[in-house]
Order: sequence, then C-alpha cells, then structure tokens
Amino acid sequence: MSLVRLRTFVEVYRQRSISAAARTLNLTQPAVSQHIAGLEVAIGRPLFERQVSGVVPTSVADELAADIGDKLDEAEAALASARARSRDVSGALQLIGHADFMAEKLAPELAPLLAAGIRVRMHTGDGPMVTQMLLEGHCDLGMSAHPVTDSRLKSDTIFAGKVVAVAAPAVVARIQQAADFASALLQEPLLAYNLELSLVDRWLQRNRIEAPELLPAMVGQDLRAHRSLLVQGVGWSVMPQFLCERELQNGELALIPAPKAHTDIHYYLIWLPSALRQPRVAHARQTLLQRWHVA
Repeated sequence: MSLVRLRTFVEVYRQRSISAAARTLNLTQPAVSQHIAGLEVAIGRPLFERQVSGVVPTSVADELAADIGDKLDEAEAALASARARSRDVSGALQLIGHADFMAEKLAPELAPLLAAGIRVRMHTGDGPMVTQMLLEGHCDLGMSAHPVTDSRLKSDTIFAGKVVAVAAPAVVARIQQAADFASALLQEPLLAYNLELSLVDRWLQRNRIEAPELLPAMVGQDLRAHRSLLVQGVGWSVMPQFLCERELQNGELALIPAPKAHTDIHYYLIWLPSALRQPRVAHARQTLLQRWHVA
C-alpha cells in the first residue's frame, strides 16, 4: 500500500467525497477512484459505499483510519518542514482570523516570515468564516477563538487569556454606587461582539446575572472599535483583557468588579492537514507555533 494511496484514502475518508478529495489533492476523480480501488484490492474488503451525495466509510475504513490516525499528517508535515529549511519558501501566505487578535497578537509575530521572503495576506472573519475559507482552500492558516469541531481540520492552542468586563471609570463608579449592581450594569448601553452575546453571556452566567432580554446598543466584530467608545464613557463591554490592558493601566478604562469571577478565552491556530504539503505553509505554521512557545 503506497503512501500516495493512503493519503488519498485519508482525504476521501475526511471529505466523505471522491470529488472533494480530488480537488484537495489536485488529482482527477478517476485517479482518486483508482487509488481507492487499489487499496480495496490490497485489503480484500470494500472501504466505501458509493451514494449519490458522496461516500460512506465501511467498518474496515473506520478501522484503517483509526490505525493511521494523525501519523500520516505528522510525517508529511515533518517532510514539508525539512524541505522548507532547505529551499526557498517565498510566496504568498493567506491568513485569516479575528481582526483584533490578528492586529494585536499576530502582526508582531510576522517579522520572521517577512524576512524569509513570504508575502503575507491577512483576511478577517469570524469562526465560521475561518473554517469555510480553510476548507475551501482560499486561506492557508486560520486564527480563531472558536474550538475546531470539523474533523477535517487540525489546531493548536496559541493563546489563552482572561475575559473581563470593562467601562470608563465614571461608568464603573456609577454601577458600583447603585443599590442593585446587576440592574445598574444592565441599564448601561452594552457594546457586544455579536447579537448572540457570545462573550457577554458567558460572563453574565459565570456571575449569575440574569439578562434574558438584553439587547446590545452596538455590535461589531472588531473589539478595538468598542474600546474607542468605552474610553469616551459610552457603555460597557466584555472583552479579552489583552485588548484593553493599556487602557486599564493608564486609567482610561476600569474593571467592572465580577461578583464571582471573570471568564477566559483561548485562541487556536488552525490548518487543513493537506495544506502543510506546501513548504511555505509548513514553515509559517512551525514558525508561529515556536513564536507562541507551542511547538
């Protein structure tokens, strides 16, 4: 069983589609079908059941995939990293992630990639957009605060930090002086990341503050815009502390005391395993993980 056929098998297994695997591998559909057929002959059992919407793995395919695990991805990534160290890695690298994280945390780590001749192209998007752009091959690496749930993608945690509720000192003082902390907080305009209140709800739940009908005064997925309004004394928000650390230190913002505790957030570097066959992408991934002390 050749490594090429095993790689084809892994892609078909992950994609549940001959055509999708062919696009990922840059092969024709007949070539992918031949690889699978060759494996089935070698094993002596069918690996997939063909259906109109794609393919369904058999129990034999499930066992083979479990045996292979991530070993093939790791071997190919190691090979790509070795190639990257011995050849030119210049070219365009497509990155996608949350705008505020990429500006505040990613950008300072890009110097080694630029020095290596890699041209960086940064795109912004929320968690679902990051997943979509990676799976469709439009971007090479993604950064997201959303844990990876799609089995076709791999990830490593690259940053963990505290999530805090903040406002201008005058607003915080007004809330603290009120007879009812929760009511006073909820009467102030809320600046939120999205209408689902993903960051805010977790903080409220952790602190046992009920707000079933809470509507934000402003919604925006770049929390630096919220920060600009907050320092002017407009409303309150919940955000990663790294985004407002400077303003907290110089007194432009203040922490809203958490009755119980603040929450936390994790950011992930995400990639499609097949993307690591490109030395440029493998080199960029390894460099970023090392810069974040993950590798």
